[in-house]
Amino acid sequence: MANVSHPRGDITSHPDAHEMRARYDRMLGGRDVALVDGPVFLLGLYCAVSPWILHYTTSQPALVTHNLIVGIAIGLLALGFTAAPARMYGLSWAMCALGAWMIISPWIVGDGPDAGVIWNNIVIGALAVLLGAVCAATAAKSTARP
Repeated sequence: MANVSHPRGDITSHPDAHEMRARYDRMLGGRDVALVDGPVFLLGLYCAVSPWILHYTTSQPALVTHNLIVGIAIGLLALGFTAAPARMYGLSWAMCALGAWMIISPWIVGDGPDAGVIWNNIVIGALAVLLGAVCAATAAKSTARP
């Protein structure tokens, strides 16, 4: 029977320590913004349901459909960032573009929206631009590594 009470030493003297560390770094590559994936998904979820939360489903039917579609798109980007980060972080700029579109959409898609609808879309858009920029900057930093 093995002696499990003996404290284990430092593995830096292990002959494969360098290879194990390199493999671990490769496995976690591109996951520097793992904490951003959740907020991006929640932002997409809120964007999709915001017309019902703020009760403008009857006054702005075009914006209801618009926010639902854009919210689903942001949520799908978040799921992609989580499922395939190395491939999807290149689309971080698409989230910035969706955020910019959300900021100007009340005046283009809407029909005389009130201040609450305008501010809702501005906040969602600004957060999407900010989170997209964080993802894009981190993706650029991780691809610049040797």
